[in-house]
Amino acid sequence: MEKVKHIRIDENTTISDLMFKMESAGVLGAGRLGRATSILTKILEDPDIFTFLAISGPLVPGGMRYLFADMIRDGFVDVIITSGANLVHDLLEAWGGYHIIGSMNSYDPKLREEGIGRIGDIFTKNEHFETLETNLHNFFDKLSDDGISSLTPSELMYKLGEQLSDENSIIRQAYLHNVKIFSPGLLDSMIGFHIWTYNQFGKMNLDFVKDMQYLSDLIFEVKKTGAIILGGGLTKHYTMGANILRDGLDYAIQITMDRPETGSLSGTPLNEGISWQKLRTSARFETVVGDVTALFPIILAAAYQRLKK
Repeated sequence: MEKVKHIRIDENTTISDLMFKMESAGVLGAGRLGRATSILTKILEDPDIFTFLAISGPLVPGGMRYLFADMIRDGFVDVIITSGANLVHDLLEAWGGYHIIGSMNSYDPKLREEGIGRIGDIFTKNEHFETLETNLHNFFDKLSDDGISSLTPSELMYKLGEQLSDENSIIRQAYLHNVKIFSPGLLDSMIGFHIWTYNQFGKMNLDFVKDMQYLSDLIFEVKKTGAIILGGGLTKHYTMGANILRDGLDYAIQITMDRPETGSLSGTPLNEGISWQKLRTSARFETVVGDVTALFPIILAAAYQRLKK
């Protein structure tokens, strides 16, 4: 058995150094964060690892849009599995909208009167969603003019990325670098809602089954797989479930605020996936409990420092 190595830092300690020291401490949150950093570094540095980036929760409105776009631009992401909401908020900013620092203690009836929606302490203006609706309907009209009335969610994101000019857009960068975006819950978002409203006078359908075929084809071609799972829920399950086809993931980290006692997937530690063949018995993995917006930039910065060396 190893002794806990106590952490010592000074003015010369880098983020990378700190994560090494936390890994050496080896226990509690420090140990988990340190090990997650080492696993993330391995995922990013090994070209044979096909990397999934799974995104749940309000991470784009929460300030992580550029971070994800840069990861794609730098070649660190091979496929994205995301909630529809993060795609909505990426489009909102790509089309001139923005997110505002608000307050958890705001009086919601007043916000409603002022045309403001709230995500925790993040505010959004209704007028930006009106622009989103107009642009989406215009986009669907162009697709209809080209004789397209049915797409998979990943095909829809590809065609949207082709039209966008914002180089900080996740959807745009995914298009430029041929990174497929899968969104199994796309209908449960404002994009899905506006596909429904468009179908009141036009025709635009989504083929989710065909996207599963695309993903399975990708899975069968790769040597190793790694997953960066931010949050939980549907995107976590879709990522891990797809890897059943190859006996599970080789590498994985998850950052979540959820707890395991209820048995929900979001709070389940990654090791449970071994029993479902979603994670290989030989896999390297770590589950970190905490806020993604606070912790992921730290371990990513540490990984980048190590890659630079």
